[in-house]
Amino acid sequence: MDNVVLTWIGHSCFRIDVDETIILVDPFITENPSARVSVDELCPDIIAVTHGHWDHLGDTVEIAKRTGCTVVCIHELSQYLKSKDIKTEGMNIGGTIKIGNLSFTMTDARHSSSIDEAGREVDGGRAAGFVIKAGERSIYHAGDTGLFGDMALISRLYHPEIALLPIGGRYTMGPEDAALAVEMLRPRMVVPMHYNTFEAITQDSHYFVSLVKTVSDADVLIMEIDCPMIL
Repeated sequence: MDNVVLTWIGHSCFRIDVDETIILVDPFITENPSARVSVDELCPDIIAVTHGHWDHLGDTVEIAKRTGCTVVCIHELSQYLKSKDIKTEGMNIGGTIKIGNLSFTMTDARHSSSIDEAGREVDGGRAAGFVIKAGERSIYHAGDTGLFGDMALISRLYHPEIALLPIGGRYTMGPEDAALAVEMLRPRMVVPMHYNTFEAITQDSHYFVSLVKTVSDADVLIMEIDCPMIL
């Protein structure tokens, strides 16, 4: 992962450019009040979906049908997407798949998961996170999660260089627990996500920065929407 460009589209959605490959994680665009891009502007090679909730599965079906890209996700969600004629790579917690020069390892996340389709709930399997790796570099997208002790194992096993962590509270970790997650994960850089999209998850990102400084020497990158950063 020599050349990495990270773009925050809003909420938990990120575009990750790795050399010639474009990865889109949790493409919540259409109903995302933070998003400044349209669905038609996004042409990923790979979509990674952490779980089936509407603000994470988002516009996956529309984007994948238009582009023919591969969707990486947990088995149950993969089966659902296959029924929509989407190309998928299903997997489960602890598993790793390789696509080109990239590997995707699925990690645990403490959260629920379901798919809302026409007013009924469809099984979305378990919620998850991803460690995306190429060469010696790696990015950990935690998905929606509460704090859990095995984040220390994620550090030990996968050595994430960059950690994308929710801080919104209510549905995920808040700033205090997310700071403890940084202490366990020991990344070089941490990027907060899943906050300030809606009133219920309003947080002060600078408060999170101050908490991290007390437990870690990791750099905290407060990203602006749709402003690519070379990492």
